Amino acid sequence: MPDPLFAELFGDTENLNWDPAEQVRERARQRMRRTRIVAGLASAVAVAVVATSAVAVAGNSDSAPPLPPATNGPSPSPTVIPTPTMPPTPTPSPTTAPPSQPPENADRPTLGPPSPDIPAAAMLRVADLPAGFRAAGDDLDGDWSFHAGTHYACKEDGQSWPGEEAFRGAVFRKGSEGTVIERVGRHSEEDAKSTMGNVRREVVGCEPLNQDSGGMEVFDSRLAGDESLLVGIVGQRSANRWLFVRQGGLVAQVWLKGVDPAEDQRIAERTAARLCAGTDAC
Repeated sequence: MPDPLFAELFGDTENLNWDPAEQVRERARQRMRRTRIVAGLASAVAVAVVATSAVAVAGNSDSAPPLPPATNGPSPSPTVIPTPTMPPTPTPSPTTAPPSQPPENADRPTLGPPSPDIPAAAMLRVADLPAGFRAAGDDLDGDWSFHAGTHYACKEDGQSWPGEEAFRGAVFRKGSEGTVIERVGRHSEEDAKSTMGNVRREVVGCEPLNQDSGGMEVFDSRLAGDESLLVGIVGQRSANRWLFVRQGGLVAQVWLKGVDPAEDQRIAERTAARLCAGTDAC
């Protein structure tokens, strides 16, 4: 007995008119072509959208612009920087090292800040003094000067250095027994002459400070020029005295302590000769 479901389906389709097989295949081919065209159009639209988005993103990018196309021209040769050649180091010429200590009889006083107006050559040297003296710098401090002498010996003492423009000093010692101190001052020639005259007037006009003081006196003159003077406190010539010598605008004051008076003439002459190095008046 046939299946009821199959029998019912057969009854429903028995009177249907079926299209020929060739017609059915043609419709199938048309449907397939339409499907391919639609798919192709969809792909093209998708590609266009992606390309547009990429262009928009590239337009807003901060990246550097594309490099220009390369040319076929010759590449420039690299610049060669010459390396500087260092000059040869000069070989120092051999020098003779100074002795660690000056000779005992070195003929040069040790001077402090020198005045440019009074050259060192205008000062006394060790060779100008009696044997045994040595240079001992240029410290002029202390109560050694003529002005200090008149202060201790006379009731009044005056200024003996009018118009002094510069000065320079030198000190020499012989152990603890002898000292020679020289002070050279520069003046105009007229003021230098006045200085020498003031020294003589102060000595001659000295009023003893007290009964124990004999005042001042001129021990000698004209030892080295008409104006030169050797002065000191009365009765102390063998102990200490002051020598004054002038050349042009230079006046030298030399304190002699513990020096044999027999050396006075020679020291005066050497003082005058040295001063000529600082003036054209000689």
